[in-house]
Order: sequence, then C-alpha cells, then structure tokens
Amino acid sequence: EVRLVESGGGLVQAGGSLRLTCEASGFVFDDYALGWFRQAPGKEREEVACVSSAYGSAYVENSVRDRFRISIDNAKDTVHLEMGSLKPEDTGVYYCAADLVPVDSACSAFIPPSGYWGQGTQVTVSL
Repeated sequence: EVRLVESGGGLVQAGGSLRLTCEASGFVFDDYALGWFRQAPGKEREEVACVSSAYGSAYVENSVRDRFRISIDNAKDTVHLEMGSLKPEDTGVYYCAADLVPVDSACSAFIPPSGYWGQGTQVTVSL
C-alpha cells in the first residue's frame, strides 16, 4: 500500500518557523520526484517546492525561495519542507506528492490525480 503521511503543521505566529515532514512507503522512493504543494482557503492548489534524486534537481517557488527549503532523506524515505519567516499568506493545507516526473524550473509536472498524494497538514500563520 502506498502511503504519504504529512506531519509538522500547526499554528504559528508570523515570523515563526515550521518543519514539515512527509513519510513515504509502498513504492521505490529513490525513483520518484517529491513535491510540496499548498492550498489556501478559496484558492487553487499551488506548487511550493519539489526535488528529484533521480534527476539531481530541486526547485523552490519564487515567492518562498528565500524562506523555505526542501530536503530529502533517501535513507528514511522522507522529504522535509523547512519554512521560516512565515507570513499569514503561507496559511493553507500543505500536501506532499510523489510522481515519476522530471523536476527542472518548476513542479508543474505534478498533475493530480497522477502520482501519489498525501492527505495534507494544516499550517496556520497568525499575525
């Protein structure tokens, strides 16, 4: 059974930090690109960051590039999203995804329902 389980979300004040973790199981982790996406209330899901061990590439969306970092632990089949200097506009549900897609200048190759997607973890940033 394929599973992607996100954790680490919560309520944080603006300027604070969170570290999200996605634990994967049920597929060959090293072969897949991993991504983080978020969806704010009333808005469409948007890409945040993605990484591919197979392609040796990573991408972080421009608006968060100086505050967020994606990292992958192939030994533990996990991918992290470290978020700093959080802003209220970072509020949303953050989803982890895995797919056999390239990662280059964007995470646009992740197209649900293709691939695997987690259930999401809520991040709320208050003023």
